[in-house]
Amino acid sequence: MRPPAHSVVLTQVTEWQDGEVSAVADMLAVEEPLEIRVNGAPVTVTMRTPGHDLELAAGLLLSEGIIESGDEIAAVRAADVAGGGKSNTADVELRTQSFEAAKLQRNFFAASSCGICGKATIESIRRRGLRAPNPNFRVRPEVLCLLPETIRVEQAVFARTGGLHAAALFDAEGALVALREDVGRHNAVDKVIGWAMHAAKLPLAESILMVSGRGGFEIAQKALAAGVPVLASVSAPSSLAVKLARELGLTLIGFLRGRRFVVYAGAARCLPETRVAGFGAR
Repeated sequence: MRPPAHSVVLTQVTEWQDGEVSAVADMLAVEEPLEIRVNGAPVTVTMRTPGHDLELAAGLLLSEGIIESGDEIAAVRAADVAGGGKSNTADVELRTQSFEAAKLQRNFFAASSCGICGKATIESIRRRGLRAPNPNFRVRPEVLCLLPETIRVEQAVFARTGGLHAAALFDAEGALVALREDVGRHNAVDKVIGWAMHAAKLPLAESILMVSGRGGFEIAQKALAAGVPVLASVSAPSSLAVKLARELGLTLIGFLRGRRFVVYAGAARCLPETRVAGFGAR
C-alpha cells in the first residue's frame, strides 16, 4: 500500500549504532492541524496526519454526538484557508442551519488526561441515546488472533516511519474491510467511521474494530456511536472504558497479541459457553 500524499516527510538524522555515528535519511509521520467547520463556523482543530481528512471530519461529528447519522450531512469540502497549496480545513455542510457553533464546541468530550469525572461522563453518553450493539454477533478466538498481523502488514505509513496509530475494521471471519492511520488513535477511528458513513455501512453491527495502542474511554464511546459490537486493542483499556463497555454491552478486548488476549467485557461474543478456569472455585 502507498501512504496518502503529504503523510510522510524525509529528514536527516544522526544515528548511533554500536559505537559508530553516521548521518542517515529518515522518514517522519507528518502532523499538522486540521480545522473542522460546520456550515462555515469553526468547531474544533485537531492535530492529524494528512489523508482522508473529509472522512475524519464526518466521522468525528458522528462519534462525538454532534450528528446522529450521515443523512444530516449535505456535503463535506476541503479548503486551503491559510494558502500554500495544502488543504487545512474541512467544512461540513449540514442540512439544517439551526445550530450554535459555541454549543457544538462544548459538546466535545474531554480527553481522559483532563481528569474528567467518570460518572458524569457515562451519564452524558447515556443521554446521547447510544444503544447496545448487536448482541448476536460472534467471532472465534482464532480469528481475533490473526488481526494484529493483518494490521501490521497493511500499515503503509507506519512501515516507513514507525510513528503512527491504526484503526481497522474486520468482518467476523477476519477479512480486512477498512484501515486508516493517524498520529492520533482517535483520529484513526474517526477516519474509519467517516469511511463507513460515506460507504453507507453504518451501523457497523457486523464488524470488529481493532486499534493500536490502548483502548481508552474515548475510543470505546466512538465504537459504540458507530454500532461496533467488538472493540480490540493491542494494549490495556482504561477503567472508564471497561465500565462503559460493561454498562452498554460492548465486547472489549485488550492485550491482543499472538495467541493471547484478555476480555474485559462481553465475553459471550468471542468465548461462548466457555468454562473459565479459576472462577467459582472453592
